[in-house]
Amino acid sequence: MNLTSEQQRLQALAREFTAKHIIPVAMEYDQSAEFPMFAADEAKKAGLNCMAIPKEFGGPGYDSATQLLVVEEWAYGCAAFATMLGGNGLCSYPLLIAGTEEQKKLYFAPIVAGGFGAFALTEPGAGSDAGSCRTVAQLAGDEYVLNGVKCFCTTGGYAKVFVVFASTDLSKGVKGLTAFLVERERTGLAIGSVEHKLGIRCSNTVELLLKDVRIPANHRLGQEGEGMKIAMKTLDMARPIVASIGVGVARRALDECIRFFLHKHSDGKSQPSQAEQFVMADMAIQVEAARALIFHAVSLKDAGLPYSKESAMAKAFATDTAMHVCVEAQQLFGSKGLHSDCVIQKLVRDAKVLQIYEGTNQIQRLVIAGQILRPEAVKSMSQATGR
Repeated sequence: MNLTSEQQRLQALAREFTAKHIIPVAMEYDQSAEFPMFAADEAKKAGLNCMAIPKEFGGPGYDSATQLLVVEEWAYGCAAFATMLGGNGLCSYPLLIAGTEEQKKLYFAPIVAGGFGAFALTEPGAGSDAGSCRTVAQLAGDEYVLNGVKCFCTTGGYAKVFVVFASTDLSKGVKGLTAFLVERERTGLAIGSVEHKLGIRCSNTVELLLKDVRIPANHRLGQEGEGMKIAMKTLDMARPIVASIGVGVARRALDECIRFFLHKHSDGKSQPSQAEQFVMADMAIQVEAARALIFHAVSLKDAGLPYSKESAMAKAFATDTAMHVCVEAQQLFGSKGLHSDCVIQKLVRDAKVLQIYEGTNQIQRLVIAGQILRPEAVKSMSQATGR
């Protein structure tokens, strides 16, 4: 990929940001699980806090490729920091997809000012099945009344505004799912339990409680029943971001191995074994392949072409790559890779989370299979092969 001068500048800025603000404290914040609010403040100063928000609403309006470059650098320092700093993109996408001008002004203003938004789709009893949503929204005059529970809401404990998915008709399943804007100060909205996770520990993940929460009817995004479509389009846009976090994590694991072996053989009289060299070569191949797949997906997106399949491929491959590379790195480190003060064990834990959130990698494979097995795709393949 040929980077523009502006992309090169922002990549260098993000790399400098990571070296200065993330890497020195990442292990400390991982152990304490404290939310690193200071990083959000520094990101705002650097102009990196609301990358997906268009210029007309006060954001920088960076394209997808530029956002990926920045997120990969953050993730090189810490996947949790990258999740926190990049999370505003996830909750901005529904507005970009279906928001009115008034809704965008309402939602984007607190984020541009340095605050957080949050995306509330997942529920305790539904998991990956959004059609099993039990949170309801009932129209009462010129208001909707929301009741239900959401879980695994990233940065929800600090968000000023939420995109909440609720059913306006439970009998319709996914066709009843609808998206709403809900401000933090609404009566009846509360934060429940805070999740203590295996990885990305300093990224805030909470339960969201909604009890008779009243919002104006004009806080609905799109039409009733369009929530599933909005959610799926949002996840298509967000999955390359998670994939880039995976590349950043894998790249860090590879670099740690290189440093480890260069130090181990610094006398110049020995080299890593051929088996060790092969492992690191494969790690390098996988990192480069994952990045290429991600940028292919967003090139389709920015060209206005279908990219759901490629987005799912990028997320699944890059995060599986992160897990594989980090585990291989831990093997190369031997017992040192098990120590609590070794960054490798943190990378392994973070990589595992990446395979699960933003749609598990099994869900990504369902998305991919659904695309390649469509009748029109099969017909096109038959025409191409003459069979």
